[in-house]
Parts: sequence; structure tokens; C-alpha cells
Amino acid sequence: MALKKIGLIGGMSFEGTAVYYRKVNEAVNRHLGELNSAEILLDSVNFQDIVALQKSNRWAEAGARLAQAARNLKAGGAECVMICAVTMHLVADAVEAATDLPFIHIVDEAAKRLKAAGCSKPLLIATRYTMENGFYSARMKPHGIHVMVPDADDRTRVHNIIFDELSVGKVLDSSRDVLVSLIEKARAQGADSVIFGCTEICMILETDKLPLPGFDSTAIHVEAAVEFSLGKRVESTRQPG
Repeated sequence: MALKKIGLIGGMSFEGTAVYYRKVNEAVNRHLGELNSAEILLDSVNFQDIVALQKSNRWAEAGARLAQAARNLKAGGAECVMICAVTMHLVADAVEAATDLPFIHIVDEAAKRLKAAGCSKPLLIATRYTMENGFYSARMKPHGIHVMVPDADDRTRVHNIIFDELSVGKVLDSSRDVLVSLIEKARAQGADSVIFGCTEICMILETDKLPLPGFDSTAIHVEAAVEFSLGKRVESTRQPG
């Protein structure tokens, strides 16, 4: 079977990108069996460079770096583009505009899944940039989904778990307990679900072992990419206008 080539912009972090690579290949193999694996082209950036741009609020430069990665993927034969990091969807417009390839947006895919499940008030667990910038909740709102985020101190705790631990492959039971307690607190405040809004969260939490229904945005993003690769998703993923 001829598969469409999936273009991945990765490296943010390398642990998270490894999750994408493994999950995409596992999904293709489940569909096709035998020794089938995915057609993938990866442009992996140096996360340290991207983090420096994030910390200094130089998002336009970060967008330009990822836009070049998208152009590299097109030149290499990729047939769609996706960013293997939720936070860097903050510059998704620049990446999408860089080529005429279909761009698979992780927030749109998560919103579809929550809406289908009847969930409308999720807790977002993510980096500080994703929880505080507003781009995530703004993208969810047209779908009738109103995103909750932890309070300031808890946002710091989550951010540090992601950057200081998960991004370098460190998974601690104590940090898992912190995250579960945040979810329990959100449930008491009216949350009806929880979104794993960072690629690495699936390394420490399982969607079916939480106080609320969990939605792993990485797994959802991967499913959309595999549908595209298999030819089951042929429509443009671009937003109108």
C-alpha cells in the first residue's frame, strides 16, 4: 500500500518526538499488519535553541525557525506537516503559511475528540506558555469548549515537571501524585475532563487511571496523521480564511 509521507517537526523535546515516532509506526502497523511501518520525514530542531527563544519572548523568531523546518519537509517529499509539540502551536500560523501542505493542528484534533465525547470544560495540563498565552483556549472556544487551567502556583509546578523532568526522560512518582492532585482539585471546581496538553504528559499519566476522563492530545494528533497517511483523511485541515 502506498502511504502518504508524514512530515514531523520535532526535537521539542526529543523525548516527546520519540513518542510520536513510536506511536505513528505502531498505529500504521496495527492498520496494515506484517512488517508495515510509516513513511515519515523528520526535521528535528535543537530544543535548547527553541527554549532560549521562548524564555526571551522571541516567538516570531521561533516561528521562522519552524517555518523553515516545514519548507525543509516539503522539499524532502513530505505530504503533510505537523508540529510534535503543543506549546509550539503558538506559532502554528507561521508554520502553516510556510508551505501549501496540509497542516494537522493538534488543538483542532483534541477539540473534535472532546466534543464527540460530550466534554466541554476540560482542565488543561501543559507548559506555562500553553496554559497562560491563551492561544489554546481561543482555538477551543469555537467548538463550545471552555478550557480551565490550574492556579499560578500549580502552573509553575506543572511547567517544572515538564521541563526539568519529562523532557529529559525523568518520570517520578511524586510528580505523578502532584498532577493527579491537580486533576482532583479541578474536578471539585467543575472540570469534566483533562487534556494532556503537552507531548510528554503521556509519559507520566494514563488517560484511564485518572479522577476525570483523560484526552491524550499526542495520541489524538497521531491518529489524525495516520488517517491522512492511509488516505482516509483527504480534506484540507486549513482554517477558513
